[in-house]
Amino acid sequence: MTELDYYEILEVSTNAQKSEIKKAYRKMAMKYHPDKNPDDNEAEEKFKAVNEAYQVLSDEEKRSIYDRYGKQGLEGHGQGGGFSGGFDDLSSVFEEMFGSAFGGGGSRRQRKTYNYNLDIAVEVRLEFNEAIFGCNKEIDYTYKTACKPCKGTGAKDGKLSTCKTCAGQGQVHTRQGFMTFAQTCPTCQGTGQAPSASCKSCGGTGYDEVKDSFKVDIPEGVNDGMRIRVSNKGNIAPDGSRGDLYLQVSVKEDSHFVRNDDDIYLEAPIFFTQVALGDKIKVPGLRGELELEIPAGAKDKQQFKFRGEGVKSVQGYGQGDLIVQIKIEYPKALTSEQKELLEKLQESFGVESKPHESSFENMFDKVKNWFS
Repeated sequence: MTELDYYEILEVSTNAQKSEIKKAYRKMAMKYHPDKNPDDNEAEEKFKAVNEAYQVLSDEEKRSIYDRYGKQGLEGHGQGGGFSGGFDDLSSVFEEMFGSAFGGGGSRRQRKTYNYNLDIAVEVRLEFNEAIFGCNKEIDYTYKTACKPCKGTGAKDGKLSTCKTCAGQGQVHTRQGFMTFAQTCPTCQGTGQAPSASCKSCGGTGYDEVKDSFKVDIPEGVNDGMRIRVSNKGNIAPDGSRGDLYLQVSVKEDSHFVRNDDDIYLEAPIFFTQVALGDKIKVPGLRGELELEIPAGAKDKQQFKFRGEGVKSVQGYGQGDLIVQIKIEYPKALTSEQKELLEKLQESFGVESKPHESSFENMFDKVKNWFS
């Protein structure tokens, strides 16, 4: 199933009140409940998504984090999918579920008459260091504002007529066997009204587009894939209310540093003699020079951790580490003098310089006996 925005899953606006979110959740939960959709894997996945969305949006702290940084920002808060919560009164949900399944109750769904969303999203590309330390970024984008002649309806002179698809009821009904199911009219989106003729000024879109730019402070520690909400910078409705702008963060990779959440990894090339003798070297950190002590006999790809030298958590939960991984390098070519020196060095170690001999000492006879 494609991952959707939690507000889109519950079909509510980003400024929806708790009561609206709860009402939307109950409606969607009833629609996709497994008991109502037996052997329907798609409905089951949607039911899980509805539960997950409600768990976040019904919790003020989680909702605040999600609104600012998106789903990735919730990592470390115990957020996950599943069926762990949601129904306040399961019996009433079943009662509503089967009541609506048999066509009972339900009022016409009142929705906006303009045909565009108030919230918008744009990508903001950040350099590696801009994401780590924060920055002030200029955002160029385009937003929509309601067409004045049609008041955002997309209809000529703003006049709407009874929707022909649902005959003004806002719902369409389908029958399956002896049961009748109702769903929101796809033509009028539940309002019961639709344009009979398109507005000439906007061509039936219901909006005009305006280019704009502004500067925004990017917080320290944001990461690739996170989302930042900028209030009241979205599209404008006919009544003047305005949606939010979501900045989808895209971070460029660095040629040396590799980021994993709030930890930073760095590979340090080390010559084989430095490993044999042990050494101290200077390595670059995010905030300056650091000293790395390499013990004699260190292994290739061995890691050394500098605590607290990583990225500051965007949620304010401490700071990551810098992990330096060594890479042992050997000479690509040797002069005759270097070869002679290495041979003398090897001889000076005696038996220790040929560990394979003691390791394989008994194996040659063992293998011969297999064939005797």
